[in-house]
Amino acid sequence: MYKKITSYLEKRPIYNSSIHIIIGVGIGILITYPFVQTHPVRWGAALLVIGILGHLYPLTIKK
Repeated sequence: MYKKITSYLEKRPIYNSSIHIIIGVGIGILITYPFVQTHPVRWGAALLVIGILGHLYPLTIKK
């Protein structure tokens, strides 16, 4: 499982960096929640879920 995810992400650096940026922004929103005006927990959690789904995507594709 881990090897399939890492091999997929190694071959696609733009996809890899995109999902890690999304996760970083989600964590940043959760840490600095007073600066985000509307629903910081919803935005942070949504971005984290998108990032996790981005990591699980290589497991769902068929090769």
